[in-house]
Amino acid sequence: MAKKGLREWVQEKWVDIGAPKKKGKYQPCGRSKGSGRAYPKCVPLAKARRMSSAQKASAVSRKRAKPQGVGGKPTNVSTFKKRRRTKA
Repeated sequence: MAKKGLREWVQEKWVDIGAPKKKGKYQPCGRSKGSGRAYPKCVPLAKARRMSSAQKASAVSRKRAKPQGVGGKPTNVSTFKKRRRTKA
């Protein structure tokens, strides 16, 4: 997989995988102040389409389990959980 430049990364369509719409569509990333919506877990649309429903649920639950807004900034979590190595 080729690395992208910052410009391409920013220009991707970012969606909230924690708020799916009908027919496999997603709401745009973000939320307005006082909207009452839960914290968004944002990923590029291409990545959201590749993820299974279990991966999406895992990412959203890990994001919402962390305290948000610490120091005035949102808390990031990894999209995919790290695998644990087993000792052979």
